[in-house]
Amino acid sequence: MKPADFATAPQKLVLEEYFAGKTRAWGLFEDRFGTVRRQFTVDITGDWNGERLVLDEAFLYNDGETDRRVWTIRKTADGQYLGEAGDVVGQAAGEAAGNALNWAYTMDLKVGDGTLRVRFNDWMFLQPDNVIINRARVTKWGVEIGQVTLFFRKGD
Repeated sequence: MKPADFATAPQKLVLEEYFAGKTRAWGLFEDRFGTVRRQFTVDITGDWNGERLVLDEAFLYNDGETDRRVWTIRKTADGQYLGEAGDVVGQAAGEAAGNALNWAYTMDLKVGDGTLRVRFNDWMFLQPDNVIINRARVTKWGVEIGQVTLFFRKGD
């Protein structure tokens, strides 16, 4: 699958437009056996200044744990993005076309008291009513260890 496969979709996902302002997400992490291990909500504040999009993400997990991630994303060309965050190794790269965005990056993921270096391959799909469905495959050494599913809803 590649972003160009979705170029003719009726909706157009423009990352910096969608995430400017307030957005809320609901998600879960399933291990490679399909067992749901964590559920969470994310409140996101996005600031687009014409050159960069800053996403301040506040996570609340179902066990009461909280976390925060701040993304800085630059649009490098039409539909092309590079991003950085504190727990991302190097840069994330994204490509959008039509209603889809493919976002790939390596992350030092918090697991218990340590971290695990994993690779994320995210696919976001803009749906009617300002909803984005996001599916991410999480791999370690090329082997899938789990999936993250998120639903984003743009604030009113």
